[in-house]
Amino acid sequence: MKTKKPKVSETPAPAIPVAPGRTSFSIVGLGASAGGLEAYEAFFHHMPLDSGLAFVLISHLDPDHASMLTEILQRVTAMPVVEAQDQMTVEPNRVHVIPPNRDMAIFHGVLQLSVPAVPRGQRMPIDAFLRSLAEDQGNQAVGIVLSGTGTDGTQGLRAILGAGGITLAQEPSSAKYDAMPLSAIRAGFVTQALPVEDMPAVLQAGTSAIRPPPGVLMAKGLAPAPQIPPGSMARLLMLLRTATGHDFSLYKKSTIGRRIERRMAQHDIEDTDVYARYLKENPAEIQALFRELLINVTSFFRDAEAFAVLRQDILPKLLADKPEGYVLRVWVAGCASGEEAYSIAILLREVMDETHQEFKVQLYATDLDDEAIALARAGCYPPNIAADVTPERLRRYFIKEDSGYRVKKDIREMVVFAIQNVIKDPPFTRLDLLSCRNLMIYLEAELQNRLIPAFHYALKPGGILFLSPSESIGGHPELFSALSRKWKFYRAVHSAASTRAVMATGLSWAAEASNRAPEEIMKKARETNFAELTRRALLQSYAPASVVVDAKGNVLYVHGETGKFLRPAPGQASLCLVDMARDGLQLELRTALQAAASPGAGGVERDVALTGEDGIQMVHLSVRALPEAEAGQDLLLVSFQARPRPTEPKRRGASTKAQEPGRIEALENDLAYTRENLQATIEEQQASNEELKSTNEELQSTNEELQSTNEELQSTNEELETSKEELQSVNEELITVNAELQAKIEQLAGMQNDMKNLLDNINIGTVFLDPYLNIRRFTREATRVYRLVGTDVGRPLVDIKSDLEGDDLTEAAQSVMDTLVPCEREVRVTGGACYLARIQPYRTLDNVIEGVVLTFTDISGRKAAEMAELKARKLAESIVDTVREPLVVLDEAMRVVSASSAYYKYFQTSPGDIVGRSLFVLGKGQWDIPALREALETVLPRDQVFEGFGMVYEMHPGPARRLLLNGRRITVEAGNAPLILLAMEESGPA
Repeated sequence: MKTKKPKVSETPAPAIPVAPGRTSFSIVGLGASAGGLEAYEAFFHHMPLDSGLAFVLISHLDPDHASMLTEILQRVTAMPVVEAQDQMTVEPNRVHVIPPNRDMAIFHGVLQLSVPAVPRGQRMPIDAFLRSLAEDQGNQAVGIVLSGTGTDGTQGLRAILGAGGITLAQEPSSAKYDAMPLSAIRAGFVTQALPVEDMPAVLQAGTSAIRPPPGVLMAKGLAPAPQIPPGSMARLLMLLRTATGHDFSLYKKSTIGRRIERRMAQHDIEDTDVYARYLKENPAEIQALFRELLINVTSFFRDAEAFAVLRQDILPKLLADKPEGYVLRVWVAGCASGEEAYSIAILLREVMDETHQEFKVQLYATDLDDEAIALARAGCYPPNIAADVTPERLRRYFIKEDSGYRVKKDIREMVVFAIQNVIKDPPFTRLDLLSCRNLMIYLEAELQNRLIPAFHYALKPGGILFLSPSESIGGHPELFSALSRKWKFYRAVHSAASTRAVMATGLSWAAEASNRAPEEIMKKARETNFAELTRRALLQSYAPASVVVDAKGNVLYVHGETGKFLRPAPGQASLCLVDMARDGLQLELRTALQAAASPGAGGVERDVALTGEDGIQMVHLSVRALPEAEAGQDLLLVSFQARPRPTEPKRRGASTKAQEPGRIEALENDLAYTRENLQATIEEQQASNEELKSTNEELQSTNEELQSTNEELQSTNEELETSKEELQSVNEELITVNAELQAKIEQLAGMQNDMKNLLDNINIGTVFLDPYLNIRRFTREATRVYRLVGTDVGRPLVDIKSDLEGDDLTEAAQSVMDTLVPCEREVRVTGGACYLARIQPYRTLDNVIEGVVLTFTDISGRKAAEMAELKARKLAESIVDTVREPLVVLDEAMRVVSASSAYYKYFQTSPGDIVGRSLFVLGKGQWDIPALREALETVLPRDQVFEGFGMVYEMHPGPARRLLLNGRRITVEAGNAPLILLAMEESGPA
């Protein structure tokens, strides 16, 4: 579903300046461990040379072994591949590789190298670099996790995703080791999971959605204009609100726009109207977009200095004046996956242990994302948290598991996680501490101005508001006083001005209308049951007010009007009958419940004096077991019945002295009854205390033994875990080194095959000797000179029988080894073949002499040709010598090449006098005749023959002779210069 791009104006847009520290290009961080070499090679094999991206590779390398990763990757890409150095500037279209035994970070586009400070098995170099990349480059950062074991890289992708960058992971089925990609995918921090071969194309399409960088506008606090038109943005947000019920219209448009554009780029959609239709047709994409807009980025003790201030200054002062057992209420709004909530719970636990105080902590953590809340409730986090949590806290508050670390039960029980929309749902109230960090930075100013008064409303007077360094209370200084402006701690101020300010905002929270349709219940018509109607009427009119409770005293059912006897208990809501009883009923009710619940006890009935607004009221209390309760249920029926008040005497004037004895007697009876109840209660309490004391002593002894055993087991487990982590780290490093060595072996095998085929096809016999003239290697052609077999490697050359005729090359080889002067000679073997033997020193790439090389080039063909040529020449000379006429052969420069014996005899000369000399200088220049010169010079170029050229030659001694000359061109082998045959015939005296 791809549309055409809109036509762009030819006028170039003004360049957007880059924010300080940001590069004008995207930086891609690639992390891999075991099996990562193959993934790296596949990635760069498909990545074009001029992508405009910069690449930084982080691998688990052996700290004691030199890495060959740079050399190996240079063979699969034309981009420069360099090993990173400290303070090296990252450049586009270049690959930067982490060196062994170094941690790496990036600051303002410059690589920072450091020596690792943590043990070998606990290092997370991929997480460390990707986090720094997210902080340094923001939405221009790209994180990729490839094959590997463990979970390194998961938290780094989380940081990049939160910064608005792109996160990719290798498809687990295509990874050699799938643990690292699976960890990131299951954590929900991966934008796309796909094979490595497909990443370059997706990456180039995706990075276009996050360019250009925000630049100076963002540095000034102003977001750049979104790429999506406002009308299209509103339409997309409306679809999102209809499907999910959540309104993102007051979120910052720059953030929303970037994330929508990224989703569009992943589906190769460039038009927002097309994407809107795609959302309507694919409900799953709406949920994916919803998850994309929920920025779940957090970590344990994020901004460590801020949490240090909270631990050392804020919490001790907040809890200083609180009584023992005080209910401390804390709310963490936008908790994501719960790390911040658990961090605050850990700090509270530390403060309570340090001050020896114990408070009832009600810590509520809420978020809009149900998946993040599910992860938070589980409290299980990857091993990467070791970078944020100190070893001491890991030991005290976490349990080490195979998949990572799990928060201990006592800390988990301090936190209650719930799904809540902080924007439209009512807040928690009467809070001592409210933490809302890195939430408002994604909201428009209008929404921020609504949240700050809501937070003030939720806090107690003097309650603490904890924000992130990027947030503030904005235009509401009258609601809070600053405790730490740097780390954003504020104290709630409750005054007349603050109350007016909060009321002016018009805070209100309307419950959402339920979308559920009322259930339609169909009842079958039945005949009127007069007995049932009569029973109900009698129960309503004459039965006393009653409640049904379980064995623990919790109310299960209420009958009649119980308001005179029970009322809601103050504080946290409770259904305990004793807590709900009015003054005067609690002691009697507790005693009656205990008596009625004991085995074999019947019902308990007594009259109790209840103090109310109208004076003392006598109440008849009845507690009895319900015999028809289901098996396993102990239910009690408690009934309350008010006694009528005694009527006053009719004669007002009569003395009251007659009433005093009766009244005193009643009071004495009540006092005696109360004493009996108190004594019974004291005896029961003492018996219970004795039993509890004995049980406590036994438990204490058992607990001490268990604690001692647990400490030993924990110490052993920690040692085993440390050893396991170190072995796992060493194993990953060895796998990486093994992969590099395997690649090197494959490269050497290829080179060896090339060398073998080269030596076999040049048909030159070669023998390689070590410095002691022992055979190191030989080629197939060398066996024609020396009788060599495969088992002769390592034997001295002198022990090998050669086929050379009377010539041993061992001495010559030793001479070359000693003098380093090459040697060359022709040798012949027994079969008659001739070879040109060359002996040269064996030099390494470092110019070190490590032996000699013997090469044998077959020159039998050349020797045969030379012999054939010699025979042919002798035959020609014999034929020429049998001719009686003088003959001379000239070359193209008219120099004498040869002459017949008749010529030497006729002109009384010798070969030494004429061969090689010009014809025109012979015989004192008698041959230098212009007509002859012209005739000879025309023979060769025109391929002509001249005959009967007459001339007079003066003989010395002797008379002059008349000669007739005949000239002809002689054709020789191709490539050789033509010759002229000049024949001479005497025609008589001159």
